[in-house]
This record gives sequence, structure tokens and C-alpha cells, in this order.
Amino acid sequence: MEANPYAKFLAGRDPIAIIASTYAQLSKLAERLPADQLALRPPTGKWNAREIVAHLADCELVFSFRLRQTLGENHPTLQPFDQDRWAARYANCDVASALRLFGAARNWNLLLLAGVSERERTRPVTHPERGTMTLWTIVETMAGHDLNHLQQVERLAASTA
Repeated sequence: MEANPYAKFLAGRDPIAIIASTYAQLSKLAERLPADQLALRPPTGKWNAREIVAHLADCELVFSFRLRQTLGENHPTLQPFDQDRWAARYANCDVASALRLFGAARNWNLLLLAGVSERERTRPVTHPERGTMTLWTIVETMAGHDLNHLQQVERLAASTA
């Protein structure tokens, strides 16, 4: 498995600019979807918009820990998680709560990243499934992951228009 499976979404763009704009984009997309459409299962059987927003909130918590673990420990090993098992509990999650959590955690992560030096960007970390990577690989993964899921929500919003 590659270190950043979402790298293809970046297309050379600045990952900080991407992650700094995701909350506003996601909020606008969520506003475009009526409440009943947020929970509508797409024909592909994949996650609905509400579940995608909840997943992004969960992932921001994971990324928060991974960033801090990488900065605070000597070559730590990250703990993978099963996103589908986590998603199995999203029935109780509402979009507004997920957006608030995502926005607050993302802002906190952006503040952390604003103080990261060039040298710290290269701090090594190991992901058991993806191998050795750097702090900056995590940041690029966050950005590509955002773009992937923003595109999914955009498609869902467009299909309900």
C-alpha cells in the first residue's frame, strides 16, 4: 500500500490551503442538501452525505492524534482503524454536530501546523499498513482525503438538485 493513497487528488496543490478551506466548503455543501437528502443512500451503496461528514469528523480526531504523536515521539507507529466499523455507529450522528466537531478540530490542527518547522515536516512515522512516512505525508493525506470526500458530497448534492 502506498504511503498516501490520496496523493492523486492533490495535483500539486498546497495541502495547507486545501485543509484550511475544507470546513467552509463542506458546510456550504451540507446546506445545499435538505435533511432527508443527507441520509439518502447513493445508488452505489456507499456512505450518504451525513455519514461522510461524520467520517470526516472522526478522521480529524485521528489526524489530530497522529500529528501530535509524530511531533512528540521518536519515530512512532500509528494505530490504524477500521473506518467501516466506526461508520456502523453513525446512525446517531447528525450533520450539525459532526460539522462542529470537524470545524473545531480542524482549526486546532491548523494552529498546530502553523508552528511546524521545515525540519519537523520530515519527522518520520510508521503506519503499519502504509510503511514509513513523514509528518508532511500525514498533512498531504489529510488534504487528499478531504478532496476525495468533498467530491463525493458534491456529487450527492448535484444528484439531488
